[in-house]
Amino acid sequence: MEEPSPLRRFLLPAVFVFALFALLFFRNRDGGNRSGEWTFRGPTMGTAWTVKVADPDLDKESRDLIETTIQQTVALVDQRMSNWKDDSELSLLNRHDTSPYPVSGELLGILDRAIDIHRLTGGAFDITVGPLVNAYGFGPGDPPRVPSEDELKELLARTGLSKLTLNKSAGTATKRHADLYFDLSGIAKGFAVDRVADALEQLGQTKYMIEIGGEIRTRGRNGSGEIWRIGVEQPDPTLREAGRIIPLLDTAMATSGEYRNFYEVGGVRYSHTIDPRTGKPIDHHLASVSVLHKSCTSADAIATGLNVLGPDEGYALAVEHGIAALFILERSNGSFIEHATPAFETTLQRTREAELADPVVP
Repeated sequence: MEEPSPLRRFLLPAVFVFALFALLFFRNRDGGNRSGEWTFRGPTMGTAWTVKVADPDLDKESRDLIETTIQQTVALVDQRMSNWKDDSELSLLNRHDTSPYPVSGELLGILDRAIDIHRLTGGAFDITVGPLVNAYGFGPGDPPRVPSEDELKELLARTGLSKLTLNKSAGTATKRHADLYFDLSGIAKGFAVDRVADALEQLGQTKYMIEIGGEIRTRGRNGSGEIWRIGVEQPDPTLREAGRIIPLLDTAMATSGEYRNFYEVGGVRYSHTIDPRTGKPIDHHLASVSVLHKSCTSADAIATGLNVLGPDEGYALAVEHGIAALFILERSNGSFIEHATPAFETTLQRTREAELADPVVP
């Protein structure tokens, strides 16, 4: 088997979402106050978080409280849902047998949401796909390789969310097979964004922008009184440039794309995005898909599912269910074309109308 060039492998699964978005107007990189905004940053889940709070009256004690609260919130999510920590709640569940296993309300809730979106996407979003991802060499430390058909058949037999049963009243999760393995990388960052938003709300903050590994949620307006604006990164592995500018008002946005993490063997490109229904990497020409939703948790997972489904099946599903999604397709000549759902355009139009109804006063 031909050894792929290291340059064709970009990011590990735990961080492949990172930098799908280029955040605009980071005028205040040192955390100081500018235009009434305060910026907070830190590492988490193999990536980083950035939070902007628009409140010109924050004193140092309040700023310290906000930063500590954010750090504690993301650390708790990481401790519950990380596949990289041996003692995380998710890792303990992954190692558990087939008897009912008590889980926290947070983990139970995200597993339940994962099941809902699994059903919505017809199985395209599946948090048990990890062993298949690893089989292609996208796991930590795994070399690139193409598994045999027999190996894929065996792996498919022990994956699938239908093999998980949740008992909400008892607070337990039960695996049909002991080796059923969960990977929440396609939903946990969005969940962490929502948890940080909840924490800021409890501190009385109503104007903020939260970004974790490319997943974003906003409320209110920025320090200049303008609607938060985010640049969707060009889906080109050689560039780090913002393409379309998306105004976000009280909305979350998440993107899934396959253009940064892949390898080539024998002239065939293998994406890190595996279709759980077939056990094979996606091979369509959808470069990325961005989803707008009130919940960043849902936006994160739905974007992953639509990316698996592709430009035709995914777009049809999004239109059918009124999902606000922007699909970016790669043409045969290497250029890109956007295909937005009606709900996406409607959401942007409502945002523009809100901006016109309440313009910034110089």
